[in-house]
Amino acid sequence: MTRALLICGAIAGPLFILVVLIQDYTRPDFDPRLFPLSQLSLGNWGWVQMTNFVVAGILNLLYSVGLWRKLHPGPAGTWAPILTGVYGLGLVAVGVFTTDPVTGFPPGSVASPEPSWHGAIHALGGLVIFVVLAVALLVFARLFVARKQRWWAVYCVVTAIAMLVLFFGGFPNAVLTARFLRLATALGWGASSIIAIKLLRDPRLTPQTACEPAPV
Repeated sequence: MTRALLICGAIAGPLFILVVLIQDYTRPDFDPRLFPLSQLSLGNWGWVQMTNFVVAGILNLLYSVGLWRKLHPGPAGTWAPILTGVYGLGLVAVGVFTTDPVTGFPPGSVASPEPSWHGAIHALGGLVIFVVLAVALLVFARLFVARKQRWWAVYCVVTAIAMLVLFFGGFPNAVLTARFLRLATALGWGASSIIAIKLLRDPRLTPQTACEPAPV
């Protein structure tokens, strides 16, 4: 069961990114260099990206249970699952509550001067997703320090910092926002799945298994 749950985390990031890339080159009038990927939730085919967000969220919720079973009560065994679960819930929220149109997409749309209520929830959800995932990566760094896997810890810290810099650094410019958000997504979502693969390959027993009596 633990292995199956960790596999959910391993496939969540690559699956999400793959679906986004397919849409980048198949959605008419969508330019990934200009429009944030959340805009894919709009228009006639918007349900594809909405589903993509929700599926990624559910996979990460399952992953969080696997993390609890794998790591608790050791280092990162409490906060890594909790933060990953919040990250998953955030993905579900931004899938259900869509963003607002921007000028040019969907075709003929003009950006509204005031965000809608669902657009505001989507924006808040996006903020939560990136901040919580960055904190989760720092918690994973603590795990790898405890295991004396320092290069993995460095990878987690550098990725967390890069994510936040990209997320907040692109706001002054719409074009930079679209490109930086995509890069931050690739780094963060990818790191989460890479860590899941790392834990899948870890031969150490889960705390629950280690406490079970040996079969007679």
